[in-house]
Amino acid sequence: LVVPGAQDSVTQSDGVRCYRLRGQPVPTQHPYRFMSGLRANTRIFAHESPDVIEVGSTGIVPWIVNRASRGTGIPVVCFFHSDFPNIIAPHHKTGMGWAAARGMAYGYLRALDRLFAATLVASDFSASELRRVGVENTIRVPMGVDLDRFHPRRREYAAATRRNASVPEGPVAAYVGRFAREKDLHVLVDAWSIVERLTDATLLMIGDGPLRPELQARARSKRIIWLPFEKDRDRLADLVAALDFYIAPGPAETFGLAAVEALATGIPVLSCDRGAVSEHVERSGGGRLFATGSAASLADEAKAMLQQDLPALGANGRSHAEREHSWQGTFDRLFKVYAGIAK
Repeated sequence: LVVPGAQDSVTQSDGVRCYRLRGQPVPTQHPYRFMSGLRANTRIFAHESPDVIEVGSTGIVPWIVNRASRGTGIPVVCFFHSDFPNIIAPHHKTGMGWAAARGMAYGYLRALDRLFAATLVASDFSASELRRVGVENTIRVPMGVDLDRFHPRRREYAAATRRNASVPEGPVAAYVGRFAREKDLHVLVDAWSIVERLTDATLLMIGDGPLRPELQARARSKRIIWLPFEKDRDRLADLVAALDFYIAPGPAETFGLAAVEALATGIPVLSCDRGAVSEHVERSGGGRLFATGSAASLADEAKAMLQQDLPALGANGRSHAEREHSWQGTFDRLFKVYAGIAK
């Protein structure tokens, strides 16, 4: 692994060697840092002599890797983790300015495509979006989740988890993740003012990010509980297992890890009808969809969700996660792709 960090360092454990190259912080995006170090990457590639290099960013990293690997014959692939064109210019925005920004983003993607032997994607949604703008050589490799940690057995002590988190009686839904603009969290916060009038459901907002103060100021519902980012993965798994359903409002998800972790736990998912999470919901039969960007639609579907057989939906979600998203299955598919490209 070669990643940016606060200082240069090399660590090794369990067969993984990690190089951290000192990079400057990305403004307003803690804890992210810029990647730098062309010479360092050149030395690392020469020392490690990898069969394949996978790039996990569409920013400056592809250009650094392209220069650092030049003349080595090592094939480079990209894993498309961030739908940045939709973050820069959301699909629902209209007007010449937004169209120009979107066109520039798509042009940049096509330029990047020329650097890579292939572009890996975690969903059919991402593959279709890339093909639509001229990036043809995509390979779908669904990502995995920890099926043992995110497991329905944690629901056995859901009542105690709720008490420990000071969650009131009644149905509970949650969003888990980064509070950023592309997540469409304003839609969720606005919708909950309607949901609380229709039901007695409580919403947990678990996470942190640059939009947190704005969202808290915007919220009118009294049935929203704001919880901090949870670093302890077991405590997070307990919180997810204590939910009645999970909500994924963001249309720019290329995979939607937190939503798939909810499905793996046997928790139904309410998703907007655009992006990778909607794909998981449709493939699994483990939830419902609402119209992207519509607080009213989200509220209606939340009410409808609570009138369904939630355990049956959750069982569908767990079966889907076991079938499609084990880490063993993910790595089997990924290494098969690597082997084909390395030839």
